[in-house]
Amino acid sequence: MNPRNKEDPCEYYMANESAGCRSLEFTVISAEDLRIKGKHVKNNVFVTVKVENFTEHMLTTKVDPECGSYPFWNQQFPVDLPLRTTFLTIEVHRRNKSSHHRGQFIGGARIPVSDFIGDYAPETFLHLLSYRLRDSVGERNGIINVSVRTRTRTRASSRSMPPANSYGRSTSSKPEMGIPAGQQRTESGVRAGAVMVTGIPIPCGIPSPCKADRSS
Repeated sequence: MNPRNKEDPCEYYMANESAGCRSLEFTVISAEDLRIKGKHVKNNVFVTVKVENFTEHMLTTKVDPECGSYPFWNQQFPVDLPLRTTFLTIEVHRRNKSSHHRGQFIGGARIPVSDFIGDYAPETFLHLLSYRLRDSVGERNGIINVSVRTRTRTRASSRSMPPANSYGRSTSSKPEMGIPAGQQRTESGVRAGAVMVTGIPIPCGIPSPCKADRSS
């Protein structure tokens, strides 16, 4: 059975694999310095989040109609994450009439689960993370700011649990970091012909200029 065709990652793995599941609070906060063909994005930006191997199980933010290259969402999602998951894929798009129904691709990154699971922080610690986005040819194109928190204890599968030292990590090799040398289909299969790399956390930049306006 191919997990890519299942809509719920946890239901699939708990029913078919020797693995459990954990629940996360994943918040898409904002993005910075987004461009299309070198020009600042004007409006209608949104974000999609997908779990490794489950390309059909996609979470989508609302569209920010005003903030252009510095959109602000602060939108939280519950994410059910199989213990064997090694990364999440996050993409930024612009919605317009001429683009595909999924929107015009701006940039994306792969977020390693090891960035927020398995360290010495408490299980419910709130992780604030920033990642460099890459466009369809692997060039830098802005920053995405997110937060992640484990919200409940791990749910065990009816089958045996993985060894303790594999806490939330796959026994397979991790996705490679760095700038790719050429175009290829991504490991997660999210965008044919595009180059996606594991996001590298960088310091948060300036806050969205729309944030203050919306909170007033």
